[in-house]
Amino acid sequence: MLKNRFGLLPLLVLMMLFSARAAQAQEVLTLEEAVRIALERNYDIKLSANDERIAENNVTRGNAGMLPTITGNLTNNNTIQNSSQTRADGQVNEVDWGRGSTLNYGVGLNWTVFNGFAMFTRYEQLQELEKIGETNLQLTILTRVGDVMSTFYELVQQQHQLRAYDTAIAISRLRVTTALNRFEIGKAARLEVLNAQVDFNTDTTNLLRQQELYRNTQIRLNELMARDVNIRFSVPDQLLIDDQLTLGTLSTQAAQQNPSLKAAILNRRVAELDAKIVRANRFPVIGLNTGYNFNRNRSALGFSTLSTGNGLTYGVTASVPIFNGFNQRRLEQNANVLINSAQLQYEQVNQNINAQLASAYQTYLTNLSLVKLEENNQRIARQNLDITMDKYRLGSITTVEVRDAQLNYVNATVRYSNAQYLAKIGEIALREIAGTLNL
Repeated sequence: MLKNRFGLLPLLVLMMLFSARAAQAQEVLTLEEAVRIALERNYDIKLSANDERIAENNVTRGNAGMLPTITGNLTNNNTIQNSSQTRADGQVNEVDWGRGSTLNYGVGLNWTVFNGFAMFTRYEQLQELEKIGETNLQLTILTRVGDVMSTFYELVQQQHQLRAYDTAIAISRLRVTTALNRFEIGKAARLEVLNAQVDFNTDTTNLLRQQELYRNTQIRLNELMARDVNIRFSVPDQLLIDDQLTLGTLSTQAAQQNPSLKAAILNRRVAELDAKIVRANRFPVIGLNTGYNFNRNRSALGFSTLSTGNGLTYGVTASVPIFNGFNQRRLEQNANVLINSAQLQYEQVNQNINAQLASAYQTYLTNLSLVKLEENNQRIARQNLDITMDKYRLGSITTVEVRDAQLNYVNATVRYSNAQYLAKIGEIALREIAGTLNL
């Protein structure tokens, strides 16, 4: 019965070998390719690009009110009525169900030539809103590229851990085989075989869980790249960390390039232009108008039963605000408050960015130290495992000591890969805050 139970081992070995070969046949996705695909396909980036395109399209002199408007007009009215007309000499003329009509059509032009320079201010404001659209697009791109890079390096970390669990399973498999052989020749108790089998099953479970996590991370990265989520791929194992970042340089870069800070500055400028537009309401508004019209009037009764006319019309209109219930003063006060609010928002964003930088930089330094520490721990654990396995093959060490060395190596490898990953994520976060995230 014991032999039948362990007859599953060859099948498990074949399944893992097949999985390894299948992984080798998968697409190898580089970070550059992942970012390129995300920039082309990511839905958030596309939506933000559409918003930026709308803001760009809005920057026209016509939208600012600087150009004339031309309209074509047509009016055609018809009447059927009973009419009676008494002349001065007493003669009475009557018409029953008489028909009448009025026809007017023409083209008119209206052009506001002065409104306190509000139109010029509005055009400048539209240009600032376009810049805000560009900044928002930059922020979206920066955020999504950061997400892609973080997820990509998460896959790198998980691949490292998969190899650690593979090593653990290989050792556990050796222990099962050795224990089974020793049991069959009477040199080991059945308990040793069962313990080895339990450890093998535990390591297999850990590997399956890690494979599940790896697959789910693949799906998440495919989603960020807006491609088929069922595509399977692998990533290069290389994980390089820039350990030369300095807080002073990052702070200077953030002050110049952080999209959120740039947007806050632009919003303050928009509020200032809004105030200028409000103040422009104190000035007179002057407009020009001209047009060419044709009219025809037909009447069933009167001194003239038909009259027509056509010609050019032109004129000037002007209006001067005198009093509007103190609303102008109220609007100007509110505009100044909004300028103050925009300034406060800028200061708040600036403080928040500095706080994020300081906190992220401290985490980054800690993770760099942990990388060195865990690298050394992993190297020691590997040496300890090699020595332990040599002694195990010679039969001079217990299975408990083998298991301890095995778990120490796996845990040290996992901690080392986690430390590398967290240090890399810290680097990405710092560059994202500074607005300098690149490959």
